[in-house]
Amino acid sequence: MSKHVGTTEAASLLGISSRRLRQLLEKGRVRGAYKSGKFWIIPLFNDLPQITKGTRGPKGKWRTTRPPALAKINVNRNRIGSNNHKSPEDRLPVISVKRSGNNLYGNQIEIIGPCRIVYQPDNPLDCGARLWIETFSDVHFIGGSFPATS
Repeated sequence: MSKHVGTTEAASLLGISSRRLRQLLEKGRVRGAYKSGKFWIIPLFNDLPQITKGTRGPKGKWRTTRPPALAKINVNRNRIGSNNHKSPEDRLPVISVKRSGNNLYGNQIEIIGPCRIVYQPDNPLDCGARLWIETFSDVHFIGGSFPATS
């Protein structure tokens, strides 16, 4: 079963702007893409849209390797509870970002690109989280990040 995405997600996977991707679509340079009404449907090959070579200009600068690893973001409710009775300087960060075996904590993050919220009460993450956010996009910690602590 092949997966299809829209222009925003495809552009994020390729590391280019949505506008540039729409230009490539209009020129017919995205393999297998077609329009349904006013929306583009873009198939993925090895988890990426395929762009054909142009006849002029410099070589394209889009991502040709697999996208970054899936990040799973969750809020540690136990830390929130324990922070209620602590002074501001003793509070622990409560947002956890797990990607490629690394686990970082922070108090504020920004997700740069598409993401989805997952609720799986019968199949929680190893940490016990039943609700989390998944993204292949960049995740930026605002105010710094901290390594996982026990």
